[in-house]
Amino acid sequence: MPQFDFGAARETMVESQIRTADVTDLNLLVAFRRTPREAFVPASKMALAYGDAVLDYGEGRALLRPRDFAKLVQAAEIERDEVVLDLACARGYSTAILAQIAETVVGLETDDETVDRATGLLTDLGVLNAAIVKGDLKRGAPEHGPFDVIVVGGAVADVPQSWFDQLADGGRLAVIVRSGPVGRATLFTKSGQAIGNRIEFDAHAPFLPGFEPARSFAL
Repeated sequence: MPQFDFGAARETMVESQIRTADVTDLNLLVAFRRTPREAFVPASKMALAYGDAVLDYGEGRALLRPRDFAKLVQAAEIERDEVVLDLACARGYSTAILAQIAETVVGLETDDETVDRATGLLTDLGVLNAAIVKGDLKRGAPEHGPFDVIVVGGAVADVPQSWFDQLADGGRLAVIVRSGPVGRATLFTKSGQAIGNRIEFDAHAPFLPGFEPARSFAL
């Protein structure tokens, strides 16, 4: 049986899913070409790594659709000298991408096993300017901030104030905000104490656990 060609699948993903979605940042495209997405998913789902869909880890985390993640990162306009917080980074694929276009990346996860796994995968790839830390997602990682950019690896119904608080002046928060079946990829920008926002595109992503809409009860 011939071996699956992940390299060819990666190139096809970039050319047919990402570039065709108006992602033109050359450094970002190079990062996607260099990063083996298949290394960051469970072995049983490696063949699906480059599909044009959300890939559910089955661990309360999912890899965003390649197009959506690429467009979200491009919207944040990350510079080479900036510090990025990668919230809900799961196994570290998003961190590996972000580390190639930023100066420093802090990936945040909620349990020791996920932190250790992501750290090991990034070490295997030789990523030296990123660290995975454990913490509460709603709290963020203020002890490692302020951050120039925060990227969120899933949908939320509401953005916690704590995330805005740890943005640097001029900082950006890129997140999919969802109230129904379709989310809105939204870029928030901090200027002084003011927060502006701009909807970038429609996107589907599962809610991060604990970030679902509050249930309402009708009498």
